[in-house]
Amino acid sequence: MNWIPLILTLKLALVTTLVLFVLAIPLSYWLSITKSKIKPVIETLVSMPLVLPPTVLGFYLLLAFSPQNVFGAWLENWFGIRLVFSFTGLVLASCIYSLPFMVQPIQAGLSGISSSLTEAASLLGKNRLNTLFYILLPNIKSSIITAVVLTFAHTVGEFGVVLMIGGNIPGKTKVASIAVYDEVESLNYSLANQYSIVLIILSFITLFIVYMINGGHLKRFTR
Repeated sequence: MNWIPLILTLKLALVTTLVLFVLAIPLSYWLSITKSKIKPVIETLVSMPLVLPPTVLGFYLLLAFSPQNVFGAWLENWFGIRLVFSFTGLVLASCIYSLPFMVQPIQAGLSGISSSLTEAASLLGKNRLNTLFYILLPNIKSSIITAVVLTFAHTVGEFGVVLMIGGNIPGKTKVASIAVYDEVESLNYSLANQYSIVLIILSFITLFIVYMINGGHLKRFTR
């Protein structure tokens, strides 16, 4: 069995999870405290990957990233970056597709914290940044772990989006889910089974760890 697709899958999942964690903290915090009229719009945009077919999202991202379109051409002409059929494009597409899996658990955790904690921190002279990082986030460790694990696991299992954006380039964009599809297409069920078993074991271990850490239950990311 060629281990490169599995290594590439883990690399993609790790990078996507780290990027989304950094982006989701401020976004989730804003969504948990804002009373802005545009909040439902932002929440809807964040949640759309949950209901959109991956191929639909992948198709429009492919159009947007293509050098034949304005955004793709601008990136290539000014920065020399081509997102289609590249690992960078896979990361960006995965971040968009997995965004709700990171944002929603953290937002739910922050929204569930009593306002008295924030008020007490304010009375002690703490600004919002200090309150977030030293008071609020330590109190939602379970939600953070859930968000990280769900994002990582979801990225590992991606197929439609990565196929549309990355194609099937060995060593570059051919992740494990694509490798399984390739082997099935070639009627090589034995190798497809090997890849699948590794992914099943990886998914089981990932979820088992979070169940153990969270005291035997995995918080729902939907509200």
